[in-house]
Amino acid sequence: MTGSPPTPDPKQPRRLDTGVPHTARVWNHFLGGKDNYPADREAGDRIAEANPDVIRLARASRAFLVRAVRYLAGETGIEQFLDIGTGLPTFNNTHEVAQAIAPQSRIVYVDNDPLVLVHAEALLTSAPGGVTHYIEADLHDPDTILHEAEAVLDFSRPVAIMLIAILHHIGDTEKAQAVVGRLMEAVPSGSYLAIAHAVHSETMDEGARRWNQVGKPPLIPRSPQQVARFFDGLELVHPGLVMTTQWRPDGTELGVVREVDQYSAIGRKP
Repeated sequence: MTGSPPTPDPKQPRRLDTGVPHTARVWNHFLGGKDNYPADREAGDRIAEANPDVIRLARASRAFLVRAVRYLAGETGIEQFLDIGTGLPTFNNTHEVAQAIAPQSRIVYVDNDPLVLVHAEALLTSAPGGVTHYIEADLHDPDTILHEAEAVLDFSRPVAIMLIAILHHIGDTEKAQAVVGRLMEAVPSGSYLAIAHAVHSETMDEGARRWNQVGKPPLIPRSPQQVARFFDGLELVHPGLVMTTQWRPDGTELGVVREVDQYSAIGRKP
């Protein structure tokens, strides 16, 4: 199968506001993509001025996603992925990595940027025997995400929930924990949670401050201890919660060689 077409909600008219920076498009700019607008590039450059390592962080985040999906598809046998906050298609997308290992893998992407919907057809190129689907929804509404994903994913079988560089856009930590809890409640034993999350540093906090002046959604770094709480009740996969570049490095570093202000981990639901 090549995937199912996106199913827009007629009650939610789409409006692409190119004058307001959006993280998905700024991230695309950091990764060298072309699917962004002057406002996104200007905001991204302001962040990079305050935090020059942010481009390295973007690459580290993508490299972690690749390593995480390879681990999940290759070592744990996971064949279902719910990738929330996927952003714009670039390279080494979740379905490409997973289906290169297990062509039958089923992937559901979720994002709330209308431009991602415009590019959904690029995301929906699936390996024969697999499925790739896109949902336009917001992480703040996990029930809608789960309901829509049920059309593609079998929640009686293990699912990997991917929250890569997205939870730090929920400003209320209790709300963020509740969202993660709701998502993990819906999946069975043997499912996994992968998180990459911005953490406090002088440069990260200043970059976030500049972003929050002009962009959306807001960026709220947290401490490693706060990030660890998202894995409460789960079994952390070795090496646990560590700096993103230190999570099972295997050469898939995309030029990342230095420290980054982001921590990552994978947890298994017992």
